[in-house]
Amino acid sequence: MKIAVLPGDGIGTEIVAQAVRVLNALELPLEMETALVGGAAYEAHGHPLPESTLKLAQQADAVLFGAVGDWKYDKLDRPLRPEQAILGLRKNLGLFANFRPAICYEQLVDASSLKPELISGLDILIIRELTGDIYFGQPRGRRTATDGHFPGSEEAFDTMRYSRPEIERIAHVAFQAARKRSKRVTSVDKANVLETFQFWKDVVTEVGKEYPDVALDHMYVDNAAMQLVKEPKRFDVVVTGNMFGDILSDEASMLTGSIGMLPSASLNSKGQGLYEPSHGSAPDIAGKGIANPLATILSAAMMLRFSLNHEADAQRIEAAVQAVLAQGLRTADIYSAGTTRVSTLEMGDAVIKALK
Repeated sequence: MKIAVLPGDGIGTEIVAQAVRVLNALELPLEMETALVGGAAYEAHGHPLPESTLKLAQQADAVLFGAVGDWKYDKLDRPLRPEQAILGLRKNLGLFANFRPAICYEQLVDASSLKPELISGLDILIIRELTGDIYFGQPRGRRTATDGHFPGSEEAFDTMRYSRPEIERIAHVAFQAARKRSKRVTSVDKANVLETFQFWKDVVTEVGKEYPDVALDHMYVDNAAMQLVKEPKRFDVVVTGNMFGDILSDEASMLTGSIGMLPSASLNSKGQGLYEPSHGSAPDIAGKGIANPLATILSAAMMLRFSLNHEADAQRIEAAVQAVLAQGLRTADIYSAGTTRVSTLEMGDAVIKALK
């Protein structure tokens, strides 16, 4: 089983190192090869996703990814910015389905900004479509406007688009996932304003008829954002487009107490996947040894589950994380009075000890 390890920038190198240590502790036949990506790759090769890194990812069974980006690269032309690496990997690997579970561990109920009764027992799965929508729609760019309210002024534009096959395949993923959970799917759109999402709603409804055992409801994205805070446990599986999924999954992460607890998996039709924490590179805390590695460690568990067919070992990692939290160990982002604050390395040590 070959894993491409792409730590990236900022805290990416710190948190991925702990996930790799946890995987090694399982003593599985894993071949892990590390390569540069993001800003680190730009510095070394002049591009955030060098051909050698892309080739390694394409040949691997799974990719363990850290995070990319730094403020110092913000003035680069967009195709050379570190964030283009993750978009390039998604496109070239055909990663169309992003799984972002938002689970509130009982030990972290008090770390959430919401009342305990609202989030105790929370277990939501947000499924985000990754290859379409406004992030990839053409045309896009800037120009001098010749019409509109301000003729002659400069304007920028991006195109929102979805094809039927793109919507159908992500809808099937959502309904199949719901069958293994509570058999409820909420499709999030903006059909009252956007033709793209009226089309989305129509296609998801059609696919839903193939799953009569799964309840389907539709919700506008602004209402969904409100309900995630007002009544989050009303949701089970949420399926939505690329941009809405990006925003809502980050919102849902804070229900769990910290975005440092939120893993994610991005899968293609062959089961090959890219696994990463939902947070960014956090350059402001990079090198300080205070980043939370648990989201990356839990992403490694998802990798074992979805791409490498090692369900028992995935459960071992998840149980070890819960055991560490039960011991009261906390990194800075989830620390509270009465718990023990630990470093990134110490949290990795604790998870490995719990595994053994």
